[in-house]
Amino acid sequence: MNEQPDPDVLVIGAGPTGLLLAIVLSRLGVRVQIVDRKAGPTRESRAVVLQARTLEIYDQLGLAERMTAASTAARLVAPGYGRRRFGVLPIGELGSGITPFPRLTVLEQSKTESILGEYLAELSVPVQWNTEVEPAHDVADSGSVTVRSPEGSRVIRARYVVGADGSNSLVRRSLGISFDGSTNAHSFFVCDTDNTRGLTANAVNVRLGDAEFLLSFPLGGDDSGGHHRIIGLLPSGGSEIDEEATRATVEKIFGVSWSESHWFSTYRVQHRVASTFRRGRVFFAGDAAHVHSPVGAQGMNTGLQDAHNLAIKIAEVISGTAPDEYLDRYEAERRPVAVRLIATTDRVFGLATSSTRRARLVRRRLAPLLAPLVIRVIPRVRGASRFFGYLSQTRIHYWMDAGEKQRSRGRRDPVVGRRLPWVAGANGGNYAVLRAFEWQVHGYGGADVAPIGAALGIASHRFPSPGTTGLASSLVYLVRPDGFVAAAAPHAGAARVFAAAMPTPR
Repeated sequence: MNEQPDPDVLVIGAGPTGLLLAIVLSRLGVRVQIVDRKAGPTRESRAVVLQARTLEIYDQLGLAERMTAASTAARLVAPGYGRRRFGVLPIGELGSGITPFPRLTVLEQSKTESILGEYLAELSVPVQWNTEVEPAHDVADSGSVTVRSPEGSRVIRARYVVGADGSNSLVRRSLGISFDGSTNAHSFFVCDTDNTRGLTANAVNVRLGDAEFLLSFPLGGDDSGGHHRIIGLLPSGGSEIDEEATRATVEKIFGVSWSESHWFSTYRVQHRVASTFRRGRVFFAGDAAHVHSPVGAQGMNTGLQDAHNLAIKIAEVISGTAPDEYLDRYEAERRPVAVRLIATTDRVFGLATSSTRRARLVRRRLAPLLAPLVIRVIPRVRGASRFFGYLSQTRIHYWMDAGEKQRSRGRRDPVVGRRLPWVAGANGGNYAVLRAFEWQVHGYGGADVAPIGAALGIASHRFPSPGTTGLASSLVYLVRPDGFVAAAAPHAGAARVFAAAMPTPR
């Protein structure tokens, strides 16, 4: 058996979250090992949507083109009730000017994992498949994990361990960390279909029924319907139902049919979040930290953003530019995102699936009347871009320190604490410089910011006037390696403000 040197970080779980975590760590010079008890990558499509914020992260890594080349762009949302379709809403128009990736990108999880796995191999970090982790109650203190593979057992001693091993996380359970929430009473089906009829092509189809619900995503194919992911509430409400019975009921209620399928499964939707995202040397990310309904296609994307956030913080601590307590910022920033997301998707999911008389009345009477009007009005509504921001996860906000929320009386700054607003330009605009994964000073149309960067010992960049992005030419901005704005200040005194906002080297 070839012994490997102990890593700085051991990642347990080689799904999208674990793979991205290992990629970012490796890119930032951190020694990482990644193990998974499965025999190989996921073959089922599973999660299928890449939101704009996730593609911005891939762009930072130089992976966006690989992802989009393998994907299908869903430019439309097509709502309806039963067999009736209300029209289409052009998604791309809502995100125009907000992000370089304004459309909904549909890519099966198996393909996402394949691209991430190939890139990780290019970084000379192989996934150790068929490697099972034994329960370890002291891992939070010791960082020691015993793993078993066909070659035998061995102990890996890591400075940090990340459990990215799914909703049934052995790491989380070994430490006795609760996974609080609920399981939806309804059962649902998921099916990948070919030669699908009755759906609007190249669109996300959302159909309500009296007691039913159907959601579809285009996975590529011809204009007659092609290849689709279909998710729906099981008509019988039971978990034991076969595909043929589901197919017959879906065609009867929604007028949707398909000739064959690649995957059919049933499941119960859960809404749960771990009571903590950190215990000593151990962190949790992705489904090991939070699970929720498929409404809004947020799940995998939230896990990927967990990985991005955590990996950059760990790299700063490993390099000595930040103290260990800086890692507490991971839970402070990412757990509130998961909690809000679970609350939001739970409410929306409840409306779509509730069997109460009021909910049925809304779906049966009000939705058919209001939906066509909403479709015509939304693109013209000033707040429509905000809706896109929430859906695309480009409006996520972090409080930058423990006292900021109190000082601001709970009012969130339009720029600070959010990902840097995109300013379009050649070769990616102001996002091109984020590929350096470093702290930066940005100025937009104002005075020279180079002296501020020099005083702090970090890079500085000056861009043209920001237009309507929310950035101000009268202010200077401190941008973190993950692309979030840590602070803003007038030119005079900015170096002092920014020094206080940056982590202090140990």
